[in-house]
Amino acid sequence: MPIWFAYTLIVLLVITSILLTLLILLHRGKGGGLSSMFGGGVSSSLAGSSVAEKNLDRYTVLVSVVWFAAIIGLGLWLRLQMNSVT
Repeated sequence: MPIWFAYTLIVLLVITSILLTLLILLHRGKGGGLSSMFGGGVSSSLAGSSVAEKNLDRYTVLVSVVWFAAIIGLGLWLRLQMNSVT
């Protein structure tokens, strides 16, 4: 496999790591959290969480799946490179 594939995965891994860190920090914890600063503090009485919090959950799961796929892809690429060298 070409070397640009590994560089693409590394860049994707760095970007998703930063995004995942920011998204996790935006989640509301037991005492509030950063999401309440951006309008996530308004909650509906029926569902127990706001639309903003649900969307934040979805984005966090999506970014974490991409992050996990980048790690698996980079590991497979490294394994293929090590096998092709020997």
